[in-house]
Amino acid sequence: MPLFEQLDAASTPMGPISLRRRRELTLDVDVFEVKLGDEFLMSSLFPVAEIELARLGLGAVEGRRLDVVVGGLGLGYTARTVLEDERVASLTVVEALPQVVSWHERQLLPEVAGLASDPRTRLLTADFFALVRDAAGFAPGRPEDRVDAVLLDIDHTPRHVLHPSHASFYARDGLRQLLRSLRPGGVFALWSDDPPDEPFLADLRAVFDDATAEVVDFPNPLIGGRSANTVYVARVGDGR
Repeated sequence: MPLFEQLDAASTPMGPISLRRRRELTLDVDVFEVKLGDEFLMSSLFPVAEIELARLGLGAVEGRRLDVVVGGLGLGYTARTVLEDERVASLTVVEALPQVVSWHERQLLPEVAGLASDPRTRLLTADFFALVRDAAGFAPGRPEDRVDAVLLDIDHTPRHVLHPSHASFYARDGLRQLLRSLRPGGVFALWSDDPPDEPFLADLRAVFDDATAEVVDFPNPLIGGRSANTVYVARVGDGR
């Protein structure tokens, strides 16, 4: 097997995207990476925070037969972890780029193979932010349907977005629009590459009944130290 292989590449409205596999000889593992333009979006070397996004988000939700939305498919670690929760009845993954959906349909990522074929999973090719903004809902033709959890991993941080059209979502008015899609007791959780952002946390607390910022740290074998991401968890009150 070659030490480096480009598995897929395509042009998108946000720039060229590619999925690459390379052999990390120092660790003796295959690493899968996604690049958008010149930026590295994600790597299979560091899935801890994406996994914790699902665990922390669903850990704040009570009940069974949960309907969950994941915004951003990527390498699939958040979605796969959602499906590991036996309470989950349905998972809708909203992904803007059909190329990314195709990677999973073709099972190019062995660690999450089977994600697309799980009967609870629906892969929806759409703009997550437009669905929220337009109150279109996450179920085709049923904008009134609400869900128990929305887990979002698209932008680098609330301040460092992949496209300018995403920015308004992270303001208070944009977060209020998301409330229309959540049931009482529902949860919104968000991954961020930066340390906790206190102004953004204040915005979450102004819109939701409570909100926390959890720092997720993990070993970084490439630098011989540790790295950290943030997962925000915000909850709607049971009485809304």
